[in-house]
Amino acid sequence: MFTGIIHRTGIIESLVISESGAQLRVRTEDPEPFARGESLAVNGVCLTVLPQDDGSLLTDVSNETLARTTLGALVRGARINVERAMALGDRLGGHLVQGHVDGVGTLESIKREGAFAVYRWSNPAEYAALIVDKGSIAVDGVSLTVVEPDGSTFGAALIPETLARTNLGDAAEGDRVNLELDMLAKYVQSLVTPYLRR
Repeated sequence: MFTGIIHRTGIIESLVISESGAQLRVRTEDPEPFARGESLAVNGVCLTVLPQDDGSLLTDVSNETLARTTLGALVRGARINVERAMALGDRLGGHLVQGHVDGVGTLESIKREGAFAVYRWSNPAEYAALIVDKGSIAVDGVSLTVVEPDGSTFGAALIPETLARTNLGDAAEGDRVNLELDMLAKYVQSLVTPYLRR
């Protein structure tokens, strides 16, 4: 489980794709050593890390993950958002994020407002009901507050800290991102949908 609060980024060192999946090698700075088998969110995707002797982190990526996320398009040197799994008792500064990507969106527009910015992304139509004004969404693993959803797109206001600390500050129109919808909204929808069909 994650919070969507990104404290550091990482760099892609390599991505090797095979018939059965891929291996992704990541480098990030963290004062606490990584443990073998630990969970790490990479651009919002929960992966299992295998620390290497050279300080890099190796992860295996399934074909299912490659098909549902943007990880397969990452190139050497790409800046990525990384977040270690939260520990019980940690502050929950963002929202509950599982690292299970629901779909991919595209950055449609950027509106600069001084040091701030308002970004607008597209979203898959089947998830429109779960993207609500002032609700939470994770975009490439970053916890954001939704503004002005219209069914096919949604906006979010990005503060200077988010623009500086995450890879969203480097984003350009047309970039694809991983989207994870609010976990609580998904559970509520799953529970009430059978009763709404009666």
